[in-house]
Amino acid sequence: MNAPETLSWTEALLAFLYPPVCQFCGERRAAAADGYVCPACWRKVRFLRPPMCERCGLPYPGEMTGPFECSNCRGVDLHFRFARSAVAAEGLVLEAIHRYKYQRALWLEPFLADLLIRAAAPTLSAAEWDALVPVPLHQTRQREREFNQAERLAARLSAATGVPVRSQWLRRVAPTRTQTQLSRQERAANVRGAFALRDGAALRGLRVVLVDDVFTTGATTSACARLLCRAGAADVAVWTVARGL
Repeated sequence: MNAPETLSWTEALLAFLYPPVCQFCGERRAAAADGYVCPACWRKVRFLRPPMCERCGLPYPGEMTGPFECSNCRGVDLHFRFARSAVAAEGLVLEAIHRYKYQRALWLEPFLADLLIRAAAPTLSAAEWDALVPVPLHQTRQREREFNQAERLAARLSAATGVPVRSQWLRRVAPTRTQTQLSRQERAANVRGAFALRDGAALRGLRVVLVDDVFTTGATTSACARLLCRAGAADVAVWTVARGL
């Protein structure tokens, strides 16, 4: 069964089993197509707007007269040209991501994918991008979770933009610890050597967008971008649903 069929069967089953009630406030109507998030809870989401760091997309709480690079990016060897996220990783969004990933709350996927599509689709459509590459999970982690959230989100972004997904280009070769409680230095060390290019990955001259759920320090996506650039990618950017602040 391919991804679109899987998504449609999941949504049909949820519509049959669950009442159309918001999964966060439990008070207002919200259907499966809404990711079970009502309009009132939706309005609590904070979309990220300029001004922001040109490199990592960290928002700046003030006015800037021109492009700038934040102190977190200065002196750090990041291998992607820029990273952007749709919303802040806080409150309802952070809870939704955790429930989606760790409790297999797949009914929240339309909500999370909608956030990503609203922010990323206009910029992806305005430029020539050749592929979406989801950050891979190690096979052990994927067996435990039964899905890769980055791959599923990339599939929905692809359907909205027409940019194809290329899940086969990267693989995770080391079962790393979760990055959640690690420092910047520990995150970089944790993913060092964790990824590899698959045999036959041909990227010469291609413009590639890495897709993941959350961006924090950029250690994971930079490690992936480094391999894509080494394989000949002409440009690598990053898009995630949420940005840790």
